[in-house]
Amino acid sequence: MEKKKFYITTPIYYPSDKLHIGHTYCTVATDAMARYKRLTGHDVMFLTGTDEHGQKIENKAKEAGVTPQQFVDNIVEGEGGILDLWKLMNISNDRFIRTTDDYHVASVQKIFKKMYDKGDIYKGAYKGKYCTPCESFWTESQLKDGCCPDCGRSVVDAEEEAYFFKLSKYADRVQSLLEDTDFLQPRSRVNEMVNNFIKPGLEDLCVSRTSFTWGVPVDFDPGHVVYVWVDALFNYCTALGFLNDKYDDYDHYWPADYHFVGKEIVRFHSIIWPAMLMSMEEPLPKHVFGHGWLLLDGGKMSKSKGNVVDPYILAEKFGVDALRFFLMRTFPFGSDGNFSNELLIQTINTDLANDLGNLVSRTTAMAGKYFDGTLPAGCKTCAAPEAVDADLIAMVSALRDQYEKDMESCAPHTALNDVFKVIQRANKYIDETAPWALAKDMDANGERLAHVLYNLLETTRICGILLTPFMPESMEKLFVQIGACEACRDWASANQWGRLCETVTTTKGENLFPRIDMEKAIAELEAAAEAARKATLPAIETEPLATENVDFDTFCKSDFRAVKVKACENVKKSDKLLKFTLDDGTGTDRQILSGIAKWYKPEDLVGKTLVAIVNLPPRKMMGQESCGMLISAVHTEKGEEKLNLLMVDDAIPAGAKLC
Repeated sequence: MEKKKFYITTPIYYPSDKLHIGHTYCTVATDAMARYKRLTGHDVMFLTGTDEHGQKIENKAKEAGVTPQQFVDNIVEGEGGILDLWKLMNISNDRFIRTTDDYHVASVQKIFKKMYDKGDIYKGAYKGKYCTPCESFWTESQLKDGCCPDCGRSVVDAEEEAYFFKLSKYADRVQSLLEDTDFLQPRSRVNEMVNNFIKPGLEDLCVSRTSFTWGVPVDFDPGHVVYVWVDALFNYCTALGFLNDKYDDYDHYWPADYHFVGKEIVRFHSIIWPAMLMSMEEPLPKHVFGHGWLLLDGGKMSKSKGNVVDPYILAEKFGVDALRFFLMRTFPFGSDGNFSNELLIQTINTDLANDLGNLVSRTTAMAGKYFDGTLPAGCKTCAAPEAVDADLIAMVSALRDQYEKDMESCAPHTALNDVFKVIQRANKYIDETAPWALAKDMDANGERLAHVLYNLLETTRICGILLTPFMPESMEKLFVQIGACEACRDWASANQWGRLCETVTTTKGENLFPRIDMEKAIAELEAAAEAARKATLPAIETEPLATENVDFDTFCKSDFRAVKVKACENVKKSDKLLKFTLDDGTGTDRQILSGIAKWYKPEDLVGKTLVAIVNLPPRKMMGQESCGMLISAVHTEKGEEKLNLLMVDDAIPAGAKLC
């Protein structure tokens, strides 16, 4: 492979106040690609960042009672923010850009002015539909059931003075770019862009706003701010020093090799972005790849829908590398994937615990047991090699080339599948060669046994190299356990059988991927999710006051009395009801049934003085008669219903009327 520069980007992320596993998906994929390219010897620049302007941010800051800058600073740099998440997920980006960075703001102003001076931006008035959450303009015909076609939420009427970019001027060139080149991948995205947006007639794009102020100011026309998608898209250039002095490697790295983006923003990256670069007469990026969504219960993860999965909880419970692996192993990168905790645990148990973990632990354990951890000289070869040896070696020797084809095709899931076919074959090889049987006669079979173990360690070494972009920390531990030195962990050695030293010394280390108890883990995750949900709720919620008035005479007809609990017990075959035997001052016991078993134990209520309405008509509950109703107070605390019986001073005698 020719060694060259490689520039790869994720989209810059909107500073959401609730990050979820969907935010992580694209960035982990981009990180794996960047690590792969570094592994192959490329000069890599990996960029990510945050898109911090727009009406949505301004609105959220107002709701929070802070300035927009304070709002984004907290979410980007604060505890649990985007920078923390990228650190947690071991993201190896070389540069991080914020669209509020001074150098970027200055560059965007120059870019806007240059397109204006060229005549590609002109002043007019915008009237149409606008989706605030997506920061997107839509025509009436583009709406889906009257709502935003991307997120499905309501749009608002927008009318204001604005500048427009002559997007229609570049329609033919953009269509040719999409249809005649491999610029946009996967190919399925091309027809969607051409048929839905270009062929119906590509309208000029509104590129400034006057209805809010949180954005890059149009410096030659006060009151206008640059449309957020102009501001955001040019980050890929400004982060390299385009029209600024902050960096000076634009000429070296541009054009980008890949923009990895979610499918919901493919329109911006494959139509608007190349058109603006054409206007600026700058080279176009080589590829835009629109990956699918992670879905939960059939829908896109979204804080507004309340269906988010917390990556912090998953990483803490299962490990960062296991989570990274799951995201890349399980879902074809160009398609949507249905996330579930069960699928995550199943993948970890099957691939990492059963297959890879088993291979490492069995092989190192046998090397320790039969050779005190160090294989003897000559173990690379065998006087009488068997067909199973040749079969395994041939499969491993062909692995790197196939893996490379997969990664170059942006198919990390396929690359991982190829690696795990070899790992599964190696586990089968253990059963076929039966090292434990060979060890029964070391004099006769010692050489053969050492050769078998060497083949297993060498297979593990090569697989470990190819898994490094996905699980970097775990593979470092793996290399230590199998005794792979630095010299045999590089890309070249992944295509060279026999690079592992034949007198290799193994170490029986920790279990890299312990098997997970599915039932227990699911219960713990559900409890954690419920706790997190409750933490976002108001501390205490009470029922709203009744709006219907009750006249005084009607109220006076209700007979409230103090009653003392003589006995209390659970009602058979009911999880809710308690049966009370009460002294109501008449000399005859009164029986009342109340659905409060969730909150009280019967024995805790005996002897208490409660309040009851005693002139209600009797009614049957679970076949037993209930004569009256106990008075209680109900409220909601952290999402959980609470109930408290109304109790009065025990000095009040049974039968005393409350008035």
